[in-house]
Amino acid sequence: MKQISIAEVGPRDGFQNISEYIPLEEKLRIIDAILASGVQHMQITSFVSPKAIPQMKDARDLSKICLERYGDRQLYALVPNYRGAQTAWDVGIRRVSYVVSLSESHNRANINRTHEQSLQELHTIRTALPDLEVVLDLATAFGCPFEGEKHADEVVAFLAPYEQRGIAAVNLCDTIGIAHPAQVRRAIEAVQREYPTLPIHLHIHDTRNMGMVNTLAGIEMGVQSVQSTLGGLGGCPYAPGASGNLATEDLVYMLNRMGYDTGIDTNALIAAARLQAQLVPQGKFSGHLYTIQEGNTHE
Repeated sequence: MKQISIAEVGPRDGFQNISEYIPLEEKLRIIDAILASGVQHMQITSFVSPKAIPQMKDARDLSKICLERYGDRQLYALVPNYRGAQTAWDVGIRRVSYVVSLSESHNRANINRTHEQSLQELHTIRTALPDLEVVLDLATAFGCPFEGEKHADEVVAFLAPYEQRGIAAVNLCDTIGIAHPAQVRRAIEAVQREYPTLPIHLHIHDTRNMGMVNTLAGIEMGVQSVQSTLGGLGGCPYAPGASGNLATEDLVYMLNRMGYDTGIDTNALIAAARLQAQLVPQGKFSGHLYTIQEGNTHE
């Protein structure tokens, strides 16, 4: 049975688009419920300016509590710069996602940097924090709201200096949900060919209802770590037209039924999704399975 690692990124990517602040205690209740389902990998927050993303103003406190409760899980955070990486390190996080956009237009809109500045910032992080694991979150890897479709050769060329600086993996992100399965396969094949030892992760948005097939295409190409959000929450605040992510409960249900080993209990995850729907009623849910009665998922 093939093992697939599903990283839950809802506490960061899902919550960041909710305008009304979700109290820390409620975030922790949702995180507790998700981890109780067997999820081993979770992006719990992002260390960004609270002025830019007010929802993340509790990043330090949330991280400390989660690390104390779940020291046996792989908990990590998103950072846009050295300052965020240093803060993450200081609270005890040892793995971060460093976000850069393949599209320079989106890079400027999202983190207010040129490509050259983003690369230099990574150099600073790697020099100052050599023991911090850095995964490159390559945003708009398949398409950009400002520049249009992106191609596999652009991804390969862009990765060269980042791979040389010792990134732990690359996470190909379909930020606006524009990809299709053939495009996903081409990008992964190109990266595998050029960088055979670099692990590839996949982060797919479900804007055009292609999240499931695109993620499955990546898994069938050999990707072993994919990302999703409970209830399909999420979207990029700096990418016009971006909507929610692929719903974790939908993805887990499909993969478990197909015989993959996710290590996640579908019924427990559905219970977590129901709890989240109660605590975050202003969220827009793209998932479907949280309406199914326990015992009817054939797990």
